[in-house]
Amino acid sequence: MNKPTNPATVDHSLRIAHGVKDNERDHVVSLFDKLNSRLRSFPADSVEMQLSIKERDEPSMQTTLEAWIARHEPIIATSHIPDVDAALIEVRDDMIRQITDMKTRQEPRNNRHLREATD
Repeated sequence: MNKPTNPATVDHSLRIAHGVKDNERDHVVSLFDKLNSRLRSFPADSVEMQLSIKERDEPSMQTTLEAWIARHEPIIATSHIPDVDAALIEVRDDMIRQITDMKTRQEPRNNRHLREATD
């Protein structure tokens, strides 16, 4: 897949929803930086992400990161860790895994076979 001229980034794609303070956005974008390596193969206008935290600072806190990528079904990563930073890292890592899985499923079968043979 050719890399788009204007690749998607967390900073461009991320919307902050309820439970996340406006002044935390830069910190979240920094924590989610590893996602950029997965997003850059998609055009900027084909990726939307939304982060929300329900019942913040409660033992039942739930952090949710949703992504809509290139008209596919939404990808949803959730965490029930009550520590905000730990929860953000967990949803980031799960989102990376899910995007990788999505891209692998889309890869033409012959290319996947060749890649596995050379690994």
